[in-house]
Amino acid sequence: MQGWELVNSLWQATVETFYMVGISALAAVLLGLPLGLLLVMTNPGNILDAPKVNQVLSAIVNTGRSFPFIILLVVLTPLTRLIVGTSIGSTAALVPLTLAAIPFFARIAETSILEVDKGLVEAAEAMGCNYWQIVLKVLIPEALPSLVLGVTILIVSLLNSSAMAGAVGGGGLGNLAIQYGYQRFDVGVMFATIIILIILVQLIQLFGDLLARQIRRR
Repeated sequence: MQGWELVNSLWQATVETFYMVGISALAAVLLGLPLGLLLVMTNPGNILDAPKVNQVLSAIVNTGRSFPFIILLVVLTPLTRLIVGTSIGSTAALVPLTLAAIPFFARIAETSILEVDKGLVEAAEAMGCNYWQIVLKVLIPEALPSLVLGVTILIVSLLNSSAMAGAVGGGGLGNLAIQYGYQRFDVGVMFATIIILIILVQLIQLFGDLLARQIRRR
């Protein structure tokens, strides 16, 4: 593969990678953040104080994080076909990517929220704040810089996983590297995809660090 054909293939694969990572990251944050909040709030002595619920939630999260992603891709094939009608392509890869990312980000969110000073929560309770006010006005704002860094870690992890999904026809840069770089022994394609992935990781990490720093200053 040479010239414009290589450039066009790399562009299309990069767009597919952004599609997979963007959608799955958004879903993981929207579902993983509430799960992380519940893990914190149901801790013994915390706002909701429900140890048994906490144990169940923790077990579910740990189970979700136990599966290596390549195995999850295979195990979820029937579910993927049921949801999107196929197990091949970038849209099909969204199912395992999202299900792997939700428990991963839930733990990141839990860790970030646990770093919030408990004195702030106690002060909010003393002023008569309800659960939602404590979550929206104390926990999330105070944990926001750490959460931004957590989202950065999540996106980089999904970028790596999306490349792995290419091994089973998931689309994106990983699929291009496997199909042309490995199976057809095209070193140029393999080298180009690696360079693009390195650049993407560097840019994502740089942007995440800058955003978290700006939030801390404010």
